[in-house]
Amino acid sequence: MNHAQLIKKIQALPPDKQVEVFDFVDFLNAMHASANDPNGVDNEWTAAEFREMSLHQALRGMEEEQPLYTVDDLKERWR
Repeated sequence: MNHAQLIKKIQALPPDKQVEVFDFVDFLNAMHASANDPNGVDNEWTAAEFREMSLHQALRGMEEEQPLYTVDDLKERWR
């Protein structure tokens, strides 16, 4: 597959899937850079890096969702 074919395939995707492709390319670039880093000790993710990535992936696409509940829906508030 050449670059023009790849670009056509990416452009055919819906915008949210294009974002996933770009995120994945960034991920691959980061992994490639860290694997080739002569100063890297073990090339493993720290716990904090993994938590941040996991949370980002779990919440991806939810940025524009309306909340299911509001403060008015509360029966009791903890203070």
